[in-house]
Amino acid sequence: MIPIESAEAIANLGHVYESFDLPKGTLQGSPPIPEDDMTTLRVAYYLVANKKLKDGVVSELAKVVMETRRDLLGEFPVLAQIGTPSTDKDAFLPIHPGAAAYFDGTEQDFFDQYGNVLSYGPMLLGALASVLAAAWKFMGLDVKEKVESPLDQLYALAGRIRLARSEADLDLIEEDIDSILQHELTRYSKGDFQAGDAAALSLAARRLEHLVNFRRSTFARSDAVSAAD
Repeated sequence: MIPIESAEAIANLGHVYESFDLPKGTLQGSPPIPEDDMTTLRVAYYLVANKKLKDGVVSELAKVVMETRRDLLGEFPVLAQIGTPSTDKDAFLPIHPGAAAYFDGTEQDFFDQYGNVLSYGPMLLGALASVLAAAWKFMGLDVKEKVESPLDQLYALAGRIRLARSEADLDLIEEDIDSILQHELTRYSKGDFQAGDAAALSLAARRLEHLVNFRRSTFARSDAVSAAD
């Protein structure tokens, strides 16, 4: 043990050294060593991490080291020498941001780090999908033919009913209505059709039936007028 009175001045010039106050009797013996409180120099050992390591990994490592030190301190008093590294910007070895976050208590959990991604990611992906779909359609790449729903088909028949010129035209239209309803009832029996859709088709079919009957009554009145003339 060498006492060094200028230990602090030497440590300020050579950052690899640290000024250290060694209490009397630190090393038990007879006589105890040192015999009196003594100022000297020591060389610190550092646990270093590659700066490319993620902050979370280094934060967890620092946490494990410090918690293990606390648990084993009673059995191994020398572990009391393990301490917090300097967080000064001009420190001999700059502290890793992950370790600094642990010692400063500013660690971020998963949701702190990725909360914005989880919140805004789906919206951005949805907007991007809409833009791509619009561009795809604009460039004519969507070659699939639009599948016409049964309600659309029935709605189209309403116009044919109004333009019908004879009973024969109405008979053909009724056959088309029966064909559409038969196809959808088959789907309903297989479980491929919802009850709400079936109700909508029923209302549409009744509307068409009313139009057909009204058109037939128009033909009947026209025939009656022609017979009277």
